[in-house]
Formats: sequence, C-alpha cells, structure tokens
Amino acid sequence: MSSSTSRPASPIDTEAVRERVNAALAEFMDGQSTLLAKISPQLVPASDALREFLLDGGKRLRPAFCYWGWRGAGGAADSTGIAHAAAALELLQASALVHDDLMDRSDTRRGLPSVHRRFEALHRDSGWRGDREQYGASAAVLLGDLLLIWCDELFLRSGLPSARVLAAKPAFDLMRTEVMVGQYLDVLEPVAGDSADGGALDRAQTVLHYKSAKYTIERPLQVGGLLAGAGPELVEAYSAFGLPLGEAFQLRDDLLGVFGDPAVTGKPAGDDLREGKRTLLVAHAMRGLSPADARHLDERLGAPDLTAEEIPALRALVERSGAAEVVEQRIEELMRQSLAALDAAPLADGPARSTLLALAEAATIRKY
Repeated sequence: MSSSTSRPASPIDTEAVRERVNAALAEFMDGQSTLLAKISPQLVPASDALREFLLDGGKRLRPAFCYWGWRGAGGAADSTGIAHAAAALELLQASALVHDDLMDRSDTRRGLPSVHRRFEALHRDSGWRGDREQYGASAAVLLGDLLLIWCDELFLRSGLPSARVLAAKPAFDLMRTEVMVGQYLDVLEPVAGDSADGGALDRAQTVLHYKSAKYTIERPLQVGGLLAGAGPELVEAYSAFGLPLGEAFQLRDDLLGVFGDPAVTGKPAGDDLREGKRTLLVAHAMRGLSPADARHLDERLGAPDLTAEEIPALRALVERSGAAEVVEQRIEELMRQSLAALDAAPLADGPARSTLLALAEAATIRKY
C-alpha cells in the first residue's frame, strides 16, 4: 500500500477541495438560513444547528471522491460547479448522521451534542411544555429530512450543464436509495436477525455494502465521473476501485467503533457495543467465541440496561475472539483489490491517480 509518489499530508486538501466544498456549503446555508428566518424567527435555532453541524466538522470524504471522480474523467480543476455538486453529498451525509444518531441514541457527534440532544436541551432550557425527548426526536427527524431535500436542491442547482447533471442523477438517486435501505437493514438485524443461524455474516456484509461501502466511495466517484462525461469503462473502473475500498473503510470504522479512542473518534469508548451494532466485526466475534461467551455477547450487545462498566468486558470478548485480526486481514485483502483496480483504471492525465491513492490510504489507515 506504499507508493513512491509524493503526496500532501491531507489528500482532501489537494487542489483545495475541502476549502471549496466548505465555501459552497457556507454559501448555500446563507441562502437557506435567510429563507428560514423569513418564514419564522422560531426557525433560527434550527438553521443555526444545521449550519454548525455542516460547517464545524466532517472529513469531507464523499465530496473529495466525487471531485476526484470528476478530475479522473477529465473535468476541469477550476470548475465551481463541481464544488457545489460535491457539497450536495455532504448534505446527504449530514442527513444520514442526524437520523443515525437518533436511531442509535447517540449523545454526541464529533465531540458535540447530537442534534436530537441539542433540541432536548433547547426544550429544557426554554421551559417549554411536554416531553422534551419526544421534541428532540421530532426535531431531528424533520431537520434530517430537510437536509435530504436540500442535497437534491444543491445538486440540481450546482451550475453544471443540465445534460451532465441529468446523466449523473440516476447514480445520485441510486446512492440515496442504497444508503436508506442499508440503514433499514441495519436497524432490522438486532431485532429480527439470529446470530446463530449461519446467515449473520452474509447479512452484515449486505448492510456494509449498501449502508457504507457504495455510499462512501463507489457512488461518489461515479457521480463525479458522470458529471464530467465519463464513459461506461471508467464508471465500471470506479466501481472496481471504490467498492472494495468502501468496504475496507467501513471495516476500519467498525474497529474504531469498538476499540477507538474517544479523543480520536469524537464518540464514547465502545459506542458500537452500546448501540448494539451487528457489524461484520461482531459477526466474526460470535463465530470465534465459545457458545456461552457468544450468547453473552449477543444478549448484552445494545441491551437497554447495558452499563458503561460492562463495555470493557464486551470489548474483551471481541478481542479474545480473534475477530479484529480477521477484519484487519480482510482490510489488507480489500486494499490490494482496490489499488490493483486503480492501477488499471483509464483515468485522464493529471493528479487524479496519485490523489485517489492517497485518499484510499487516508480512509483506511486510521489508528485506534
């Protein structure tokens, strides 16, 4: 996974992609905040919350892959339209995170209160009537929906030629469908899945593909390429590179969700265990443990009465199962597949190949 190509410390900063995406988001949110304030001054806390959620953090990974999919297909480096189209993916990501935090009952995101917790606090501090938790949940659902609407608006109004936008729109729409059904299957597994029926690994793999792998890398690359006029060969090459890389990215995230340092992840230690996420890591752990230990992990994973004191013991079970080593080996295998596909991809001349390599390494080589 090494390369002799000289690369910047942060590949997302190559050609100022992060800065340009942030500027596009800020410009868009200025307009939306003005619109909401005209509708009612009571919407100002909502627009402030969404603005902070969008602009105060995030790796901008999906916009970066969209941009470099564009550049790999011959798109111009100085296009303002691609910065706006790529920024639309960050609105989609924000929508998914707002809803994900609510479903997972997460207290924080990027070290700050999650949106539903923020609006619970607003209810409490304002002395309003009724159930503050219900208010916070309702606000998060509606604001997440608003972000989803806005991502379509920003994409369609990016300023790129309408024929190119229409050519890329099916991939953009498919990406949104895939992440939503992947999320549904993720919600379904803890309540309907049987960890002992032999299908848990396959179901976890399906969730991984549709909730994360395709959505994080493969589809953003394809959307960017189609916006630049990519043909079928390059679109398929982006799939061959992006799908295994997206899977490796999520597997790394799964490891961080169990073993990650809160100072790095911005979430409590062992948060995936508390939330009961049935990841591929957990499915491998169930297979590697004794029947009694597997049953205990299955029963306590995400249990409503799970205490913070139990998390280290559950983490120790996962570690003892050998699942982390299995997942690390799978990440290495997926990276070999992905980088071989990148080497063979018919990219346009320019820095796209070396930058995509740097992005691949940044996405998957993250320490606990």
